[in-house]
This record gives sequence, structure tokens and C-alpha cells, in this order.
Amino acid sequence: MSDINALNLRGFISGAMTEVFDTMLSMDIELADGGAQANIEGERIVGSVGFAGKAVGSVNIQVNEAFARSITAAMLGMEEDEIEGDDEVHDVIGELSNMVGGDLKSRLCDGGLDCELSIPSIITGSDFKTEIKGWERHESLVFRNQEQFALVDIYIKTNG
Repeated sequence: MSDINALNLRGFISGAMTEVFDTMLSMDIELADGGAQANIEGERIVGSVGFAGKAVGSVNIQVNEAFARSITAAMLGMEEDEIEGDDEVHDVIGELSNMVGGDLKSRLCDGGLDCELSIPSIITGSDFKTEIKGWERHESLVFRNQEQFALVDIYIKTNG
């Protein structure tokens, strides 16, 4: 299965997000319609993990600061007001991208597209746009937890 256009990326990411939110956070999350991404406003945090090998690409998970704090509190088993600073939030969002990216990596390897993951990176701010060019395939999915949204972008191409 070396044809990346045949991969069910939407299904892979949807399954990974649902499982991670259920298992690690005890939170329900569902795929929302694409128009929901406009609801990610204000200060935003993007957790990103890259992969390289026979498949090359990245998984970016973008949430607003309020949702990032909710996710952090859920993962660390604490109340939001107990979060001591940005480092905890950044670590958790990085780990979230790492878990979802790791699931995708496993599925790519199972399909003959062996690759390795990078360590997660974090981008924060309120006035930026992520755009990556030159990829064979890009999928963008929006997930909803109550009135909070997460935007997941997957960029992928084959190497060589």
C-alpha cells in the first residue's frame, strides 16, 4: 500500500482522536463540519509532530487556549485553575500530537510506508496561518467537544 492517495487518512485520524480523547482524557470528541474551524479564535496552540521515511509529513493539532487548558486539566487529573503555567499546557498539547501522530505512524508502517516520528513542537499565537506547500496530500479535519474545537491538519507525501 505505497499509494498515499488510497490511505484512509480521515478514518485513521478520526479513530486516533476519538480513542485518545476517550482513553487519556475521558472526553467525548466528534468530527464536526469543516466550517467549524472559524471557531478557533484568539490565542491558539498548535502541537505538531513530523514523520520521515518512506512517508514524509506532519500532523498538526490546533486548539484555542481555553480548550488547551481543558485538555491539560483532564490529562493531568486536576482543575484548570491548578495549572501552573504554559509549560504544562504545551507539554500536554505536544503529547496529544505525539499520540495521534504515533497512531498514524503505526498505520503507515503497517501499510509498507515505514517512517519515524520527530519530537513534538509547539507554536502559539493569535495572528498566524499555517500553510505547508509541496505535499501530495493534505487533509483537514475539525473535531468538536461541546463548544470547543480542534483542527487537525495532516500533510503527507512519499519519499523517493
